[in-house]
Amino acid sequence: MKWLWAFLLGSLLFSTLAFASERGRMVREATIYISPDLQSSKLAKIERGRELVVLDTTPQWVHIEGFLTEPRQQDSDDDTDSDAPERQRIVSGWIEDKGIVKQSTPDGDKILFGEALDSEDEASQRNGRKGSAQDALHLYYGVYDLFPQSPLAGEGLFRAADIRWQLDRADVMSLPSAKEQDPHLRNQMDEDMMRQVVKKFPGTKWADLAAFRMIDNKLCGDWQGQAKCPTKEAEIYEKYVTEHPQSPRAAEALYDAAWRQAALIGIYKGDEDAKKSDEAKAKAADLAQKVASQYPQTDWAARAKTLLFLIEHDVATWGSDPG
Repeated sequence: MKWLWAFLLGSLLFSTLAFASERGRMVREATIYISPDLQSSKLAKIERGRELVVLDTTPQWVHIEGFLTEPRQQDSDDDTDSDAPERQRIVSGWIEDKGIVKQSTPDGDKILFGEALDSEDEASQRNGRKGSAQDALHLYYGVYDLFPQSPLAGEGLFRAADIRWQLDRADVMSLPSAKEQDPHLRNQMDEDMMRQVVKKFPGTKWADLAAFRMIDNKLCGDWQGQAKCPTKEAEIYEKYVTEHPQSPRAAEALYDAAWRQAALIGIYKGDEDAKKSDEAKAKAADLAQKVASQYPQTDWAARAKTLLFLIEHDVATWGSDPG
């Protein structure tokens, strides 16, 4: 949560600074100089997506207050502590007047969004640009922040939140506590940004997607062969479908519920509880059939058909198959 407070505090400071000035975001990395002269002293680097306030302009130069990211440990060769929270600071200086998307820039929302897509693609490459995931996060957030009325604002905020979530999740799941059966016994992914999506864009698919992501914090680590975890998780996924029937993740959530009910078949058999095993089998089959019939054009429908086949032929879908 500390990283988000720093993120929002910086934005608040910038709102104060920008009262009579125009705000912007960078779509390239730039050097900040002490004066509008390439031969003057260099103060810092401002990275893609970072916020700035335009204080003054001269031909080919812009005087700014830049919201900068402190050097990150993930920029080192060993990639240790790659998900440490970013530290922020504000630097005043001059940059060359290029690569700045301002609130007045025509199609500025689309330009930021496009650069965010490129940065996200870089992050997915094995030898992609270092720090590109964080760059994409700031660029996507900039779409929402600078252009809140844009048709891309909701998607920008969600994509920013989703990148933050994935970075947090990679860190959380790398720890030994990730295997804890009780999800409350491990570190949690920070939900603040996802909750911001739900609050700012209620009833949209972006809010639906944010709600689906937050289910991660409720899932068990190692089930330890006990029924309580898959039972609870199946209920969570069914509830999600009920509350978000139009969600792009509804079919997946319903399949997730069906798969957990299928897992319960073998768990209850191991507990020698034939009645509950039969109940789980019927429930799993019913849910799998719903996925196939309600979402026929999705990949989840095909997977549900496979799950249904396995259930009907008494093939274990979780754990070892004694047959």
